[in-house]
Amino acid sequence: MAEEIKTSTGINQNVAGLLCYLGWWITGLIFFLIEKENRFVRFHAMQSIITFGALSALSMVLSFIPFFWILLPIVGILQLILWVILMVKAYQGEMFKLPVVGEMAEKNI
Repeated sequence: MAEEIKTSTGINQNVAGLLCYLGWWITGLIFFLIEKENRFVRFHAMQSIITFGALSALSMVLSFIPFFWILLPIVGILQLILWVILMVKAYQGEMFKLPVVGEMAEKNI
């Protein structure tokens, strides 16, 4: 288990990192706005915003394009898999970076 480091919100950083993903991009945005100091939490918040924001937008676009809506279950499964993996990695205290998105998140914290 990760070392217990408190954030400016008073929550342990590994719990805050997990919570960044709990409500997809919405909780990522909330934690990005309220956590001003802890880079670990800000990284996971930004990675959540970018990852789940893009997947949510993709789902909306696919749902309006004829015949492409058939891809929605694949996007949904991808979202579920990423959601679980990212929450577990954050709770374990890992700065787990997704390809491309992780680099973008790190540059924007």
